[in-house]
Amino acid sequence: MSYTNNMDDPELGDSLINEYSFSEKAVRMGFIRKVYSILFVQIGVTASMIALFIYVDPIKEYSRDNPWMWILAFVMTFVIIIVLACCPDFRRKSPINFILLFVFTFCEGFLLGTVSGHYEKDEVLMAVGITAIVTLALTVFAFQTKWDFTMMGGMLFVLVIVLFCFGILCAIIQSRILSLVYASIGALIFSAYIVFDTQMMLGGKHKYSISPEEYIFAALNLYLDIINLFLFILSIIGNAKD
Repeated sequence: MSYTNNMDDPELGDSLINEYSFSEKAVRMGFIRKVYSILFVQIGVTASMIALFIYVDPIKEYSRDNPWMWILAFVMTFVIIIVLACCPDFRRKSPINFILLFVFTFCEGFLLGTVSGHYEKDEVLMAVGITAIVTLALTVFAFQTKWDFTMMGGMLFVLVIVLFCFGILCAIIQSRILSLVYASIGALIFSAYIVFDTQMMLGGKHKYSISPEEYIFAALNLYLDIINLFLFILSIIGNAKD
């Protein structure tokens, strides 16, 4: 991951600073448009996959009868995300970066579809609607707020590790109350991640920002935040109804 520290050089003249700021802003706006264009395509593909599983019963039944498909999709998403996260050349070089991202999105959409197939249609649609509203509200908040969340990366990472350990405990104990608490905490953490990753993409007055070359990585981060938020909200709805 590439970061830039947004600190002004006091030795630069006013005209040079203005010219640099204008150029930087234009590049950053183009970067943001590219990231959200990719993200909307990812969400569209994922939503289509989920719709197939909740509305077309033969597809849902076929996936249940062939668990190797789920295993293959899970392995491929795990491998691709490691490649995109650890190999800058792959995520910056076109068209290989788009191919890897599309394959990852397709596999992730399949996994989300299989999970959604275990819930009622109204529960899935409710989770989709809540996720969309929360994501939009958090994105607007990240754009408008003067609070800088880009310095919270370390703390959020620690919270994810704690959440992972808590999830293992919930799997062992099998308590509905614990599952509700776990899903609620997970939804809060990934809501914070949406604000964090959005401000990392914005740059400007924030202390840290992601490089404009990393549009694939930025879109991947936001996509993972949104689908994790969706899964936790879906879990909350399912447990609450049970």
